[in-house]
Amino acid sequence: MTLDLSQVEAALQELRAVAEAMPPVAAMGFRIDHYDGLTLDMHAPLDANVNDKGTAFGGSMTSLMTFSGWSLVMLQLRLAGAQADVFVADSEVRYRSPVIAELRAQAWLAPEQSWGTFLATLAERGRARIQMQAHVLNTEGTPAATLSGRYVAIAKR
Repeated sequence: MTLDLSQVEAALQELRAVAEAMPPVAAMGFRIDHYDGLTLDMHAPLDANVNDKGTAFGGSMTSLMTFSGWSLVMLQLRLAGAQADVFVADSEVRYRSPVIAELRAQAWLAPEQSWGTFLATLAERGRARIQMQAHVLNTEGTPAATLSGRYVAIAKR
């Protein structure tokens, strides 16, 4: 798949505006960094997401991973020209190690999932679900927390 960089940048700008308009996301300082066609990268400052131990608050890590998955689904819909509301149906999170610096997250499509199938189902039925994966990396670049989440899109009428 060849990415139209101007279309991608317009979609990312739209997503950034949506993020800034959500009070919890704005308060945590989440920022969308990069999209390469497969993964979406985000970050958040530690000082806005710190716990009593001086490490990243687990709830912030979960929120960042959840939001990165949601954002990737929204981005794919926008790039496909589809209009839908996206909701998190469920997720499973594992914490592996503390994060002592800026929170860095990545989200991607889970194995055995397909954007084509997701978009076709949405067009046909008016709703579709898709499984996403995400992680927050520690300073060594290994996963400090992981998320597997199911997202549901409902077409706007």
